[in-house]
Amino acid sequence: MTASTTPRPTAARSRLAAVGAIAVAGALLLTGCGDQTKKSGGDRASSSKAPLHDKLPKRIQDAGVVKVGSDIAYPPVEFKKEGTTVGLDPDIAAAIGKQLGVEFQFNNATFDTLLAGLRSKRYDIAMSAMTDNKDRQTGVDPDTKKKVGEGVDFVDYFSAGVSIYTPKGKTQGIKGWDDLCGKKIVVQRGTVSHDKAKDQSKKCGSNPIKIEAFDDDVQAQTRLRGGGADAGSSDFPVAAYAVKTSGGGKDFEMVGDQIQAAPYGMALSKDQTQLRDAIKAGLDAIIKNGEYQKILDKWGVSAGALKEAKVNGGAGA
Repeated sequence: MTASTTPRPTAARSRLAAVGAIAVAGALLLTGCGDQTKKSGGDRASSSKAPLHDKLPKRIQDAGVVKVGSDIAYPPVEFKKEGTTVGLDPDIAAAIGKQLGVEFQFNNATFDTLLAGLRSKRYDIAMSAMTDNKDRQTGVDPDTKKKVGEGVDFVDYFSAGVSIYTPKGKTQGIKGWDDLCGKKIVVQRGTVSHDKAKDQSKKCGSNPIKIEAFDDDVQAQTRLRGGGADAGSSDFPVAAYAVKTSGGGKDFEMVGDQIQAAPYGMALSKDQTQLRDAIKAGLDAIIKNGEYQKILDKWGVSAGALKEAKVNGGAGA
């Protein structure tokens, strides 16, 4: 769920390949509530043998768990499948967890509450297709440009832009954002699509875009599917997944190219530098050993691969 970034040409980071077949069978179990049972002595001994376990803060080593805040309604990045949390983010987190010897425990929340959850220590990290950008790093509100918090650090793990999609066969001439003036768009609240729609609407003058924002992207898709809007916008992997799977591929179609490619990052409070660096080391390890690429291939999003983990690699707002 991206937030405002400086637009870059799609050709710079081509993601035109379709999401492809989504293999969900056998996805790793990472439940929203999690198992709070303390680890046995044998489990602790096994965890301590993980190659990067010693890099973790002692409190995380002792707990054996990294608490993750996530909006688990954003397929294929994270979503529920028969009561189990599956997707790109949970698989990457689980692979990093093997390197660190801990479980990444996903906890469901609405996207626009995740950073507040970090500040209140409810979560150790937020991992929810969240774009790393300067506003979030510095704690600046994207609308008012006023500082509202201390900001967060990011460990970047993927790259994605945003896309527009419409009801299939009903594009109404929409090929890009300039064509949305006077039309109605559905988006998820607090995302780059929401910010982009508001910015674009200002450029429309007396014929603004009608914007309807929802708590999650699934609700927005439902509204569009029911004929309540002209178009929807979300991150490219999510839009492509919806186009491929909704109604067996008969509900939506993609229009135009994705824009504003930027990194997804795992967000951490500024004072959690040891945990941040441990997670970065874990990500670098799975990039190097090839497990990261296998996960991206599994979910059909290999075009968004990063060659190395970065801290705060996101640019402008």
